[in-house]
Amino acid sequence: MHKNQSLRNLFDAFRRGDLDRRSFIRGASVLGVSTAGAVFLANTASAQTPVASPASEGAVRPTFGTENQSRGEGGALNLIQWQAPGTLSPHLSTGSKDFLASMLVLEPLIHYSPESEMIPNLITELPTVENGMLAEDLTSVTFSLLPDVVWSDGTPFTAADVAFTTEWVKDPANNSVNQGVFAAIESAEVVDDLTVTINFVESNPFWFDPFTGTATGFVYPKHILESGPEAHDAFSLNPVGTGPYVVESFTPNDSATYVVNENYREPNKPFFSSVQIKGGGDAAAAARAVLQTGEFDFAWKLQVEPDLLDSMVAEDAPGVLMQYPGVAVERLNFQFADPWTEHEGQRAHKDTQHPFLSDPAVREAIATAIDRELIADSFYGNGQEAATNLLYGDPLTESGNTTREFDPGKAAQILEDAGWVMEGDVRSKDGVQLRAVLATSVNPVRQKTQAVIKSNLEAIGIGVELVQVDASTYFDTAPGNDQNIGHFFWDMNMLQSVPNSPRPMQSMETWYAGPDGSNIAQMENDWSGQNPSRYQSEEYDALLEAARVAIDPDELAELFIGMNDHLVNNHVIVPLVVAGEPRAVSRRLRQENISLAPFSGDYWNIANWNLADGAE
Repeated sequence: MHKNQSLRNLFDAFRRGDLDRRSFIRGASVLGVSTAGAVFLANTASAQTPVASPASEGAVRPTFGTENQSRGEGGALNLIQWQAPGTLSPHLSTGSKDFLASMLVLEPLIHYSPESEMIPNLITELPTVENGMLAEDLTSVTFSLLPDVVWSDGTPFTAADVAFTTEWVKDPANNSVNQGVFAAIESAEVVDDLTVTINFVESNPFWFDPFTGTATGFVYPKHILESGPEAHDAFSLNPVGTGPYVVESFTPNDSATYVVNENYREPNKPFFSSVQIKGGGDAAAAARAVLQTGEFDFAWKLQVEPDLLDSMVAEDAPGVLMQYPGVAVERLNFQFADPWTEHEGQRAHKDTQHPFLSDPAVREAIATAIDRELIADSFYGNGQEAATNLLYGDPLTESGNTTREFDPGKAAQILEDAGWVMEGDVRSKDGVQLRAVLATSVNPVRQKTQAVIKSNLEAIGIGVELVQVDASTYFDTAPGNDQNIGHFFWDMNMLQSVPNSPRPMQSMETWYAGPDGSNIAQMENDWSGQNPSRYQSEEYDALLEAARVAIDPDELAELFIGMNDHLVNNHVIVPLVVAGEPRAVSRRLRQENISLAPFSGDYWNIANWNLADGAE
């Protein structure tokens, strides 16, 4: 499991207490472990307990140059996010674009730092076994909330809000995409206004997941949403939060404008008086708007060909590039249900089978025929390499049990041996032709990747039709939108896995069917189920369910490797590229406070963004 025996010995010494934290991180780095990976290993090791004790010595939010500033003195901050947000209610969204726009207003209890350590946000300290706030058997956790925090409308933030959020997400009527993560919670007990105890159904090594980071951790205001669904409709457009800003205007799939939350708990923050998030266009145009014209201050996720991006960088340019940590994976997904035949009033019904992708030989041939090295080198670059696995960023869960191969001749033979023979320009078997529709979002890099895949597959006798959908539609979560990834009404699609934590249970639930297929996206749950591929495997479900309750960190890591290996070796997906797209940042911003973190959204520290010394 470990990279080598030396790392194993180092890890064991630290868990026994023979090595201090700083020495362990330094030693792991010498052995080739990334800083983020070494810090995460330190967080998961403890001599006193068999589970992750989230110690975070020195883990704080960067606040450089904020001591003498005044609230709102910085004027306007302009962000360009070419995938525009569609909703500001993140518990109903599966897209980073919506989490990003939400986090200026809404907050989690705990943040992840750039080094993957936990940082208290709306709580006074991190729960541990040692301080008595985390049960030794991991069946409960107690949070002590910060005092004197109020919602943007002036209402006190209390433990009742945390308990309400738990019940709201768990309620099937609300169709939250985070139901799976919160299903581990049995109850939320309000001890007093500033103390809440979360009781789990059983031992839960992921006790922090529902309350940490920007995919699941956002807390909702009870006093706003307890009146019913109509209140949520308004909230999704103009949420009340505890964050540094409030919404001034929001046009879904276009733009959002924010102004200072005058009730924000730190009186000299935020520095900028207003923030605009402008959507639309493409990644290359967004890069130019920061790097060349200086029209915007920050551009998210620059999925731009390396040569084109390099041509925009100059010493005297108004902006610079910041490399984002590479833990996301651009992947090809297969639809396991039949997206073309209606059954019981819906396409891709979970009880149907795909006409040819249900054949493992077809999926194996596709994986073998795709030139991933070409895609990575030509369209990504900047150290972003071809992917073999789904899980990256933590040496404990990076599997060595998988391989990738580009061999068109072998791919064609796999199909031939499985009875798929050439008839005209495509292969067929029992009257079924290998003709597939591959969809993705509008983006030059993805369109060129599509073209490579189309060429690769047509060379082995699989016809491919390409579909491009505007990102605002493709990643939208509206139940009536049949062109989004939740419906997945194509044979194949392409997108990125963006892990939500160092142990990304929510990400792995993408292929979990659940009891009676309850986690599968379907009409009955407004297509909010986390498994839009309609993949069903008792073996995979068993691995995920075991991981939910595995207390020992070694066992837990092995289970994540097992899930990764199942998905890759059974060709449930095809990992394409380990993606760490850079961001463009105006030189006028203090880069230390941007603080890009692999398991937090880009704006997680926006309360502390300010100007570089001498900038105006």
